[in-house]
Amino acid sequence: MTDPISRPGKIIAIHLSYASRADQRGRRPASPSYFFKPASSVGVTGGTVERPAGTELLAFEGEIALVIGTAARRVSLDEAWSHVGAVTASNDLGLYDLRANDKGSNVRSKGGDGYTPLGPDLIDARTVDPAALRVRAWVNGELRQDDTTAGLIFPLAQLVADLSQHFTLEPGDVILTGTPAGSSVIVPGDVVEVEVDAPDAPGAPTSGRLVTTVTQGETPFDGELGSLPAVDDLQRTEAWGSREEAGLPAGEERSDETKRPTLSPELRAQLLEAPTAGLSAQLRKRGHHSCFIDGVSVNISDRKIVGTAKTLRFVPFREDLFAAHGGGYNAQKRAFDAVEEGEIIVIEARGDATTGTLGDILALRAKVRGAAGVVTDGGVRDFDAVAEIGLPVFSQGAHPSVLGRKHVPWDVDVTISCGGATVQPGDIIVGDSDGVIVIPPALAAEVAAAAVAQEIEDAWIAEQVAAGHPVDGLFPLNAEWRARYEEATSDRSAADRSAGDRSAR
Repeated sequence: MTDPISRPGKIIAIHLSYASRADQRGRRPASPSYFFKPASSVGVTGGTVERPAGTELLAFEGEIALVIGTAARRVSLDEAWSHVGAVTASNDLGLYDLRANDKGSNVRSKGGDGYTPLGPDLIDARTVDPAALRVRAWVNGELRQDDTTAGLIFPLAQLVADLSQHFTLEPGDVILTGTPAGSSVIVPGDVVEVEVDAPDAPGAPTSGRLVTTVTQGETPFDGELGSLPAVDDLQRTEAWGSREEAGLPAGEERSDETKRPTLSPELRAQLLEAPTAGLSAQLRKRGHHSCFIDGVSVNISDRKIVGTAKTLRFVPFREDLFAAHGGGYNAQKRAFDAVEEGEIIVIEARGDATTGTLGDILALRAKVRGAAGVVTDGGVRDFDAVAEIGLPVFSQGAHPSVLGRKHVPWDVDVTISCGGATVQPGDIIVGDSDGVIVIPPALAAEVAAAAVAQEIEDAWIAEQVAAGHPVDGLFPLNAEWRARYEEATSDRSAADRSAGDRSAR
């Protein structure tokens, strides 16, 4: 090993890059996405990696590592490979028990000490074809992974060129280029070996076997400092590679992107209490200005909806595509058949009100499944019947056309555009008489609490205005009025506590 690799300035890893892995996960990205790993995670051949106490899902990932040889900044695809100095083997180890709270960033799940062993030998990048490299991994002598760079979704040179658009790749930086199918869980005592080679190149250069032994940690995580490890059947399925390998009964599998969070009863209650106007104001304070699904109104007066998004995408009508995707058990039917209790089906219809995007049968199916509602930037057929079913639907209004006039049902559980807003599966949707907004899940609790607090403050301000006070200095509260408000609310809280004490006697 060389010094730059034993302590690289940057380690950049790609989330998903092999077709075999994408097929296993049930999703194929349109573009590469990345995360960083700390230099302290680097390990060497013959070393050990600890599975922390209280965890179960440590997984290996055999990968090809690129070591940058010369600085690269905004390089073209054609010249990108010339900036790679060497190729070697890597094991992008990860702890699925810690993925929930660091989803995407992988800070804790992939950043542990020894979680990036590299080596043992370097292959001169000038001597190999980047499209003809092979990566293999063994566990206890059994071959588990065997794939080549011909199976990549994104060529190796593309990763170098893409990353160089955003920051300088410096000599010694390491790019982990993703793992093929076959990654799985390892346990204490297991020995993992990873090798990268170029079998068709002169001399068949190889990295040699990168060997790592799993040990059992004894020190548990401190729950008072941060979230503790947690696993569920989804994490077990993804860590092991399949439900069968994880020892789970056969059933419907859902990927990370389609596994949506549920709302706690407390958060749902707060969101129901807070008006969309107040929620959107709190989002704006936090820099979110594009949260509105415009142009839609509800079919049932005074109905409010709160739930997590399940998305459905229509594409413009084309005869051959509709013949292939419009009939049978299409994406539209799958969405309404799979919606879960408390979810809201959000439909991308490109803002076209001259076609129906659902009717009474699908509305009934969603109602029976426990859906909280539907939001579509298109039209609704059987409009009155849908309202009678009792399913709240925000749309551009009624239209009698059937499927096939303007749309082809295309995909479910993908990022969509609805009414000018981007909506991802799992986003929080809130709709009332003012309209519909989209709340990123990570902000929902904070925004809801702030909106409810603001509603209480606004109600007090309204009392003062009704009593004859001018709005200047009162709305919004200046320092003097703020002091009065805090005194009044403090007195009210004390009175409420006193009344509670008396009732408890």
